[in-house]
Amino acid sequence: MRLSEALSGVSCLGIDTAPFIYFVERHPDYLDLMRAVIRRIDAGELKAVSSVVTLAEVLTQPLRLGNLLLAQKYRDVLYRSRNFRLVPIDATIAELAADLRARYNLRTPDALQLAAAIRAGCDAFLTNDVTLKKVAELKVLVLSELRLD
Repeated sequence: MRLSEALSGVSCLGIDTAPFIYFVERHPDYLDLMRAVIRRIDAGELKAVSSVVTLAEVLTQPLRLGNLLLAQKYRDVLYRSRNFRLVPIDATIAELAADLRARYNLRTPDALQLAAAIRAGCDAFLTNDVTLKKVAELKVLVLSELRLD
């Protein structure tokens, strides 16, 4: 599916952890696609959110390796990007995540990410985890299934 087709009608996009890793660490298979998504967000064509789970996930490996420069790149993207915000996990999101886990047999981090996107009013969720497509509450877009226009 073409990216513009996938994002048609989407005003708010939830973003999973992997797409940020692909963008910041310049993954050769997904960098151009993520640049196109980030350009749309930066231009205000889309608003985007991710939960603080993403922050915990992207910082783990750089901190483990002592790569403070990479950790700072992640912080810059997550804290300073236009039209993007990190959503804190509160009790409402935790309850919704529990419901999603119960109904779809999701892992806790995935359920929290999806619940945060749903609670933030997102129309779609960008991931590279095809197993999340079973979630019906919002449109799940899988990077490996998308192509540039």
